[in-house]
Amino acid sequence: MNTPGLILSRIIDRLRRRRTTTDLRLQISNVTRDTVLATCAELADSSGSRRKGLLGRKLLRHGEGLWILPCESVHTFGMRFPIDLVYMDRTHRVRKVKSDVPPWRVSVCFSADSVLELAAGTIRETSTAPGDVLELVADHSRYSPS
Repeated sequence: MNTPGLILSRIIDRLRRRRTTTDLRLQISNVTRDTVLATCAELADSSGSRRKGLLGRKLLRHGEGLWILPCESVHTFGMRFPIDLVYMDRTHRVRKVKSDVPPWRVSVCFSADSVLELAAGTIRETSTAPGDVLELVADHSRYSPS
């Protein structure tokens, strides 16, 4: 039986082989609290996309985000706006959250497998906390595998 996580993993694997993961958009929900963290999150899973992250953007709108995979630390050097950080393990369980991280900071969580960068205020609005489980679902209206 295919679980949503397995299906998402297969989509990501297929996209990695094609090098078109920037086309993939995700909806990210907090299953524990029945809230939505992002309706249009991008995936950064290549060396270049992980290095660039959100650099060069003027802002991150409510509902947008960037899932960086793999990742256990981020910096906000050169950024123009604060962000929220949600560190997750391989099972998408939240390991650590950091709210309103301003530019020119470093944040680390060695037990994380990936990090979700969100618009500032998202963690507070959704009450996301360590121990919560997140669900990441591909937006198939923007991507159709061949």
